[in-house]
Amino acid sequence: MKISTRTRYGIRLMLDLAHRYGDGPIYLRDIATREDISEKYLSQIIIPLRNGGLVHSTRGAHGGYRLARPPAEITLWEIMEPLEGGSSLVDCVKHASACNRSPTCATRDIWAMLSGKISEVLDSLTLGDLIRLSREKFMNDITRNI
Repeated sequence: MKISTRTRYGIRLMLDLAHRYGDGPIYLRDIATREDISEKYLSQIIIPLRNGGLVHSTRGAHGGYRLARPPAEITLWEIMEPLEGGSSLVDCVKHASACNRSPTCATRDIWAMLSGKISEVLDSLTLGDLIRLSREKFMNDITRNI
C-alpha cells in the first residue's frame, strides 16, 4: 500500500494546525509556507477535512482554519479516511462484488486482515502523539548538533 501525497500533506496540514491549537484561526497560506506545499493544493485537501468535522473555518480578515477538537482527540485514521476513502489494500476488501472470486478467495482474507491492522494502528495514534514525537525529534536534533 502506498499512502497518497494527498494524505501525507493532509496529515502535515493537520499537524501544523495542532502545533498552533488554541492560537485562533490560521491562514492556509501560512501553513503552505511553513510546510512548503502549494496553497492551491492545500485548499483542495482542507475541504474533505472540514466536511469530515476535523477542521473549522472562519471567514473574513481574521479568518482561517483551526482544529475542531484538541489534537489528542483526532486520530490519524480520522484524517486518512476522508482523504483516501479508507485503507483497503484491494478493492474486493471494501466491496466483495468487485471480484467474482471474493467468496472463495483465501488471499482476500489476508488483505482484509492487513487493511484492518493498518486502520487499527492509525486509529491508535493522534495528532497529540505526533506533536510529542516531533518535539522529541527536534530536541534530539538540537542535542546532536551541540
